[in-house]
Amino acid sequence: MSVAIVILNFNGKHFLEKFLPTVLAHSPSDSVYVADNGSTDDSLEYVQQHFPSVKLIIGKDNLGYAGGYNRALKSIEADYYVLMNSDIEPNENWLNPLLNYMNNHPQVAAVQPFILDYKNPAYFEYAGAAGGYWDNLGFPFCRGRLFDSIEKNENQYETALVNWATGACLMVRADVYWKVGGLDEYFFAHMEEIDLCWRIQRAGFQVAAVAESQVKHVGGGTLEQGNPFKTFLNFRNNLILLYKNLTGWQKFFVILFRMIADGLAGIKFLLAGDIALTIAILKAHFAFYYYLIGHHPKQNLSKNLINHSSIKSYPQSIVWQYFVGKKKKYSELSN
Repeated sequence: MSVAIVILNFNGKHFLEKFLPTVLAHSPSDSVYVADNGSTDDSLEYVQQHFPSVKLIIGKDNLGYAGGYNRALKSIEADYYVLMNSDIEPNENWLNPLLNYMNNHPQVAAVQPFILDYKNPAYFEYAGAAGGYWDNLGFPFCRGRLFDSIEKNENQYETALVNWATGACLMVRADVYWKVGGLDEYFFAHMEEIDLCWRIQRAGFQVAAVAESQVKHVGGGTLEQGNPFKTFLNFRNNLILLYKNLTGWQKFFVILFRMIADGLAGIKFLLAGDIALTIAILKAHFAFYYYLIGHHPKQNLSKNLINHSSIKSYPQSIVWQYFVGKKKKYSELSN
């Protein structure tokens, strides 16, 4: 079974200098691609000069995470894609456990390794940790990370089926990726992998996190936490995610609740003096209204997707459990 490890790059020479040698050392060298997303630095020249075995896919403009990967993957023939951020440092035996798990579980279409913090590898990293879930109101969280509470990795989590796998390092079956329409380019960046994993499950497949595979992630390499554009994307895309994947009355009530919760978050930012973040939330809501009235491209969804009711999610509110119940670890959550 062939695998393509695809690193999306946008002005990331410093990350390529730091991490590409390790990726090549711990991966089949002929399977590594760098997909450029309209960089204006000398990333491409650097790769061509120092890593001639790496295949380059050159994009003329920045299409974001979703568009950049869709553009690149269309030109790659492989059974499995690995979508890898440029700020990932894989451990020595990271790839085989993912491949073995996928080969042994044909109903699993996407997997992630456990994501550790590059700066403090004893702890999980925010973007994915030990696999992601969403609650009954669509709030995403992870084993090993609830909101901003990050757990130490003490081997407390095993390989398991999850709701979503992180886009920081995501292995996916190529045929299923295209069957469900690939990444939704309207998202641009942030939460697009959650949307993809939701659609993968709606197509009858499963998603998992594999404990035997581990990588380290810097995080925030493109947009740091607290960046207004990142806040805009997260709030807008979360509403679009729910609109696309929920059905019936649940869609109406969950989105209504989330918009109220977003308003409270905006007030909190305003009181804290973060006016730019409050404005970002307002812009996100207006962008969602714009999306609703039809000013968005045709949805890239298969017509064969099933509805949300067949997919198990965390049955309670993670917000209530965390802020009221004071549950700071995944293992402390009530079922």
